[in-house]
Order: sequence, then structure tokens, then C-alpha cells
Amino acid sequence: MQLSNRSNRLLRPAKPWFVYMSLFFALLLDYVPFGHHPGTPNWAALVLAFWCIREPLYIGMGMGFFLGILVDIGKSTAMGEHALAFVVLAFIANGLARRIMWFPSLLQALHVLPMLLVAQALMASVRVFVGEDFPEWEFFLSSLVSAALWLPLTYLLLLPQFQPIDRDENRPI
Repeated sequence: MQLSNRSNRLLRPAKPWFVYMSLFFALLLDYVPFGHHPGTPNWAALVLAFWCIREPLYIGMGMGFFLGILVDIGKSTAMGEHALAFVVLAFIANGLARRIMWFPSLLQALHVLPMLLVAQALMASVRVFVGEDFPEWEFFLSSLVSAALWLPLTYLLLLPQFQPIDRDENRPI
């Protein structure tokens, strides 16, 4: 059984401005007041994990901390809740980046799911530490939805990097 759906096209290097713009856009999506509906994806965590895996030299734990503080401010949560979770998420994603890149997108999503669950467990433990009740199991549904969005997100964020299919026959690349 062939799981790979890899394209024969080459990817250009990611432009740093595009990486930061996509993180900013994910932050804005996290600021949209969807309410406390279970299964609302954590866009900032998902895009952070994507770029930590794809571009570990541009994005790392420092960006995870900065993005987490901005999410904490925007969602009015306990200061450092998302920052701690995003730093750990970035650490795990950077550590497993080379391994994850060997797999097709569907299996990458299965690798990203435990990372997102660990980040959410850290957020839940911070909430318990400050005196809130432990969230219901629906709280962790967000990680499942985020992992399910990995395939379309991968396609969307890699789209500007694809080189055109038409090739010059006189040049090998």
C-alpha cells in the first residue's frame, strides 16, 4: 500500500515574512470570539507546530513564548498558560522535525496530535494550579480537530513555495 502522495515538484525555501505573517494570521484567528465551543482549533499552536517542523531555524521556543504571551493577553487567560504550552510544543516539534518530515501528511498529523495533546494538558494543569476545575474531556477535542486540519493547513502554507511545473529543458533544476 502506497501512503505517499508526494509531488515531484520542488519546494522553494520559505520566506521569513510569509512564516511570520502566517503566525500573525493564526493569532488573529485565535482572537476571534468563537465562544467556549468544544472542538475549536487552536490555530496559533497548529501553525507554530507546522513552522517548527518545517523551518526549525526560523521558528523555535522563543517564538513559542512570544506567541503564547500574545494569546494569553488576547484570551485573558492566566499569564503564561499558553506561553508554557507553546514553548513545550515548540521544543517537541523542533526535536522531532527531522523524523516527522520523512512521513506523508496523514502520518505527520498522527505525530502532531500527541504534541497538541501535551500542550493542552499543560494548559489544563496551569488552570488547575490557579484554582479552576479540571476541564471536561471536550476540552481535548480541540487537539483532534487541529490534527484533522493538518492536511489542508500543510497544503495551504506550502502553496507559495511550490515551483511551477513547467520546466526549462536546458536546466537540470
